[in-house]
Amino acid sequence: MRSRYSAFAVGDADYLLRTWHSSTRPPGLDLDPGQRWLRLDVLGSTGGGLFDSEGTVEFVAYLRQSGVRDSLHENSRFVREDGHWVYLDALA
Repeated sequence: MRSRYSAFAVGDADYLLRTWHSSTRPPGLDLDPGQRWLRLDVLGSTGGGLFDSEGTVEFVAYLRQSGVRDSLHENSRFVREDGHWVYLDALA
């Protein structure tokens, strides 16, 4: 989760796509260079251990866009694909 947040912060779309599950990965990403990511707070997690095949991470990411502060609160689902943890989707 933290590495994906960092990728958003530096605009690394290639990394984000590589760490996105093949069944939900978009064909491409158009990141907004006007977004400035400020902070990530991880609120909790489930699973994700050495012998787990899935897990969740609840977080709040803070950003500034066009001079306005905003936040994104999500509970993300991650699974192992080819031995690597990848982002699957957001839980409703």
